[in-house]
Amino acid sequence: MVLCSFCGIDIPKGTGKMYVKKDGKIFYFCSRKCEKNLFKLERVPRETRWTEEFKRFNRKTKKVSPE
Repeated sequence: MVLCSFCGIDIPKGTGKMYVKKDGKIFYFCSRKCEKNLFKLERVPRETRWTEEFKRFNRKTKKVSPE
């Protein structure tokens, strides 16, 4: 199984979409929603609340001050 290039969810075999750019970069998408967010809307997965990357990034940076 491969991971979605935008949201980071496992894509079951036989589903999803593979997109290959002219420079040879390969992107895998689980849904049209992820594809549209990355290319058309140009959103960053780190800043999109429902993605796995957002959850990982904010878990590491969220620190509570002792005050």
